Amino acid sequence: MSRYKQFQIEQLKDYPLTSRPSKVNFRAFASSLDRDSFSAFVDSLPKILAADQLRLLAGRIKQARDKRKPIIWAFGGHVIKVGLAPVLIQLMEEGFVTALATNGAGMIHDFEIAWSGHTSEDVEKDLKDGSFGMARETGDILNRVISQGALAGQGIGESVGAFVDASLDAAHPECCIALQAFRRGIPFTVHVAIGTDTIHNHPAASGEALGKGSLIDFRVLTEIVSLLGDGGVFLNLGSAVILPEVFLKTVALVRNSGRELERFTTANLDFIQHYRPTQNVVKRPVGEAGTGIALTGHHEIMVPLLAGMLRFWEQQAGG
Repeated sequence: MSRYKQFQIEQLKDYPLTSRPSKVNFRAFASSLDRDSFSAFVDSLPKILAADQLRLLAGRIKQARDKRKPIIWAFGGHVIKVGLAPVLIQLMEEGFVTALATNGAGMIHDFEIAWSGHTSEDVEKDLKDGSFGMARETGDILNRVISQGALAGQGIGESVGAFVDASLDAAHPECCIALQAFRRGIPFTVHVAIGTDTIHNHPAASGEALGKGSLIDFRVLTEIVSLLGDGGVFLNLGSAVILPEVFLKTVALVRNSGRELERFTTANLDFIQHYRPTQNVVKRPVGEAGTGIALTGHHEIMVPLLAGMLRFWEQQAGG
């Protein structure tokens, strides 16, 4: 027998399981998938946690489109590298995108795909011999286009989109988000941090032009963010630092100007939930009146799944 006194549980009070309120009910469980269709797959998902949050996000995006409120898709370079440009372009075609925002890496990968059909170098190998980031066309063309655009009072995204639109040398313009947004009149903004992108290493890089073009894009994005209230949606796809910080500043600027900005939805989709997206996208901007959603998973799975749900619901509504 132990030398230490034990808590006595003879007077324990229990209750019938059937009387207890519970968070999970069998009616919310996944159903077996017995039909070979995307709609059947969506219907089979459980109405629990992330699956239900994904439904909620898709519903808010559809509501935003129906109310003609902004649907802003912000994304980092990885989203382009895993092949999602066609998905975002199709979302543009279907009216589920009113604005796009990216960082310098997103713009560079988007341009390289459009220009040559390939992107994403072997950094570890190229860094050893100093060839990393030294692709001639990427540095020369983008820096020239950004400088010319700044002189014309255009942001970086608009400048790149207009250039690819006018060029006959782009190998795959159908995959270029900047171009497809430009042709549809959809704002595409680029937000750079000097020294973070490979094109800043090239002799043609102009800090003045990069700063001016990025500031124009910041103010373009801020104007769109000012319209988010009462039903708009802002999504951050995979940017861990720059775009969450930019978004937070746009919200602060709008509210400082005296405009009301409440009751909107934000979402962060990434395979790791970082500090800044959590605080600056999901929590701080929406406050108590809005909705913040965090979905964890690989972009190459989650973004097409979200797009498919929007398309599925659209077909259901049409049918």
